[in-house]
Amino acid sequence: MNKSDSERLESGLKQLGLEAVELPEQADVVVMNTCVVRQAAEDTATGMLGKLKPVKQAHPDRIIAVMGCMVGPKHDDLKRRFPQVDVWARPQEFDAILRAVGGKVGVDAEGCLSNLVPAEPHIATYVPIVHGCDKFCTFCIIPYRRGREVSRSVDELVHECGVLVARGVREVTLLGQNVDSYGHDLRPRQDLADLLEAIEAVDGLERIRFLTSHPNDMSSRIIQAVRDLPKVCENVNLPFQAGDDKVLADMRRGYTRGQFMDKIAEIRQTVPGVTLTTDLIVGFPGETAAQFEQSLDLLEAVRFDKVHAAMYSERPGTVASRRMPDVLPQAEKKRRLAAVNDVQERVQTELNAAYMGREYDVLIDGRTRGRMQGRTRGDKLVYINPEPAGQEIATRNGGGAHEIGDMVRLKITASSPWSLEGTDVGLARSLAPDLRKSECVGEKSKVGATAV
Repeated sequence: MNKSDSERLESGLKQLGLEAVELPEQADVVVMNTCVVRQAAEDTATGMLGKLKPVKQAHPDRIIAVMGCMVGPKHDDLKRRFPQVDVWARPQEFDAILRAVGGKVGVDAEGCLSNLVPAEPHIATYVPIVHGCDKFCTFCIIPYRRGREVSRSVDELVHECGVLVARGVREVTLLGQNVDSYGHDLRPRQDLADLLEAIEAVDGLERIRFLTSHPNDMSSRIIQAVRDLPKVCENVNLPFQAGDDKVLADMRRGYTRGQFMDKIAEIRQTVPGVTLTTDLIVGFPGETAAQFEQSLDLLEAVRFDKVHAAMYSERPGTVASRRMPDVLPQAEKKRRLAAVNDVQERVQTELNAAYMGREYDVLIDGRTRGRMQGRTRGDKLVYINPEPAGQEIATRNGGGAHEIGDMVRLKITASSPWSLEGTDVGLARSLAPDLRKSECVGEKSKVGATAV
C-alpha cells in the first residue's frame, strides 16, 4: 500500500514540474513515506529524519514532508520532536503535500489532486481499492492510522485500470488492508467478486491479483471468482497469524484454528493448483512454547508456498500494548522465528522441486544481476536462463531478446526454496481461458495455440 501511495504522489509531483533525484540531500522536496507496523520500521523513519535535520538547517527553503502510518490524527508530539518537517500528511492525504509544493513552484495544485494515477507505472502495478481497516486486531496500529474502511467505486476502478493498461500495465494487484471487505460500504452493496468480474473485462489486461485477505471475509463467492475468471491468478494470501485458539482470541482475529483450516480446504477444493501465502506473528504476549508449536504444526499441515513471519512488536496505542505486557525475551522470539524459517525453507524446497520439468507462462517484470525475471500465475519468481547465442525465440514482441512486459513460456530447469529458473521453450502465447486455468498445475494443453 505504501508503494502505491508513493507512486501516486510522485505522479502529482511530476504534474507540478518536479523530477526525481537519487539522493535526498540533492532534492528541493523530500517526502518520506512511513510504515510503523513494527518498531524497526519506525526506528528507520526517525533515523532518516535525524539525517535530514542538518540538510534543512543548511537549506531552509527546501520542503521536508512526512506521510504514511507514522502520522496519526494527532501529531503535535511529532511536530515538537521534528521541527525540520514542513508538512505532515496521513495515509492517502496527498493534498497537503501537493499544495505546499505547488505554492513553492507557483503552480495551482488543484488539478493534480484528481489525477494521481501513476504516469509511468510498472508493468505489474498496484491499485488500492479500499482504504483503512475495521478489524482492530489487538496487535495492529493500522486502523488507528489509516482510519475506517472506505471503498472506491467499481466504475472508478475499472476506468483507472483502463488508463493503466493504456500506459503499459499488463498486471494489476488490487490492494486493501482487508481486501475481501471491499464494497460493504457501497450502495448498492457490491463485493470483491463483482469488482473482479468488472476488471476482468478491461481490454489488454492480462492478470489480476488481490491482497491482503482475511479468513472471515473471504467468501465462497470470492473463491469461486478466482476459479472462474480467466484473468484472476490462482494465488491467495490468507494470514493465520497464530495456530492456537487462545492466542487467536487474544489477538481478536475472530476465527479459530479449525475455521481457518476449513477455509483453506474450501480454497483448495474450489481452485485446483492454487498457491497459498500467509502471515504469522511469533512471540505474541502470553504465547507459550506449546502454543507456538501449534503454529509450527499448522505450517506443516497446510504447506504454504510462502510465509511472511515476524516477531511481535509492541505498538503504542493498540489494545495489546495497553493490556498485554510484552515480557517474552527477545532471544526466545528470535528462536521461534528461526524455527518457523527452518520449517518453511524445507517446505518451499519440496514444493518448488515439484515444478521441475513443467512449463509455465511467465510475465517478465524486471532484471536482476543481468538476468530477466518474472512470475507465474501462482506468483512464483522465475529467473530466465540466457538465450543461446544466435538463437531466436518467438516472444510476444517478435525477435529474440526478451523485454520487460513479454509473456514467455518457460520450462523449469532449476529450483530453490525462494525461486525457480526456466528456459524459453520457443513459444509465448496468449492462452485460451481454459488453458490459463490449467497451466497453474502444470497440465499439458490439448488446445492448439499460435505464436503472437
